[in-house]
Amino acid sequence: MKKIEVIIKPFKLEQVKSGLAELGIEGMTVSEVKGFGHRDFKNRAIGNHGRLSFYPRLKVELIVKNELLGSAIAAIKQSARTGTRGDGKIFVQNLLEVIRIRTEERGEQAI
Repeated sequence: MKKIEVIIKPFKLEQVKSGLAELGIEGMTVSEVKGFGHRDFKNRAIGNHGRLSFYPRLKVELIVKNELLGSAIAAIKQSARTGTRGDGKIFVQNLLEVIRIRTEERGEQAI
């Protein structure tokens, strides 16, 4: 199992959600976050005398079976991309264990 964390522009959420739903991936957690990239830091710090601008983004977190990883990443890239700066990032981590609290199911059965 893998955990995917994605930072995207807010208006791309529905497209990302639809792209993942086509693969049968429907469970996810979405959080409102703010951030800036390294290039923005350098450019903004000079122009704004040290004041940094944070941009609103969404953080989408989901768990996928190993065999769906490539398809999930492809769907996210296709649906989240605008071709402009700040499109976001995808982070993938190995997941050691998942436990569903209600039923105590473990592993892939808990996804």
